[in-house]
Amino acid sequence: MESLKKDFVNQISENQRLIHKVCNVYCYTSEDRKDLFQDIVLQLWRAYPSFKGAAKFSTWLYRIALNTAISQIRKQKMKLVGLSALASDNLLADDTQGKIEKQQLLNSLIGTLNNIDKSIILLYLEEKSYEEIALIMGMSQSSISVRLVRIKRKLEKTFKQHA
Repeated sequence: MESLKKDFVNQISENQRLIHKVCNVYCYTSEDRKDLFQDIVLQLWRAYPSFKGAAKFSTWLYRIALNTAISQIRKQKMKLVGLSALASDNLLADDTQGKIEKQQLLNSLIGTLNNIDKSIILLYLEEKSYEEIALIMGMSQSSISVRLVRIKRKLEKTFKQHA
């Protein structure tokens, strides 16, 4: 049991950045982010004995983290926000102030997506392969591909209207 705890703590330490990114996507306040982080770690701990290593740990972690976040939103009706630390470089200007304003707009637009699309774009921006995204989301690769094309088009169109 002690070895299991030690392995778990090491895995969480190595991958806590991923958990924080999920929390930043689904929570508006720092208090909500802290609560969600704790809930995700608790769910990961409960599920850890069943982790068999069939997928990468980060893939398994993302799946549990996203499912936990979506469940929490449904339960608590938390305010949704866009991705605070991620943005598509090709949509952003080179000047610093313009870049900040455009990134805020893009974050806001991402925040308007439904939970599934928001999760998919988060994983895409994390540079996960379509195969990994499909595995995490429990969808087919072709479905992920189609949804990503639609998400990108929607974001680009809306971004251009507001920029």
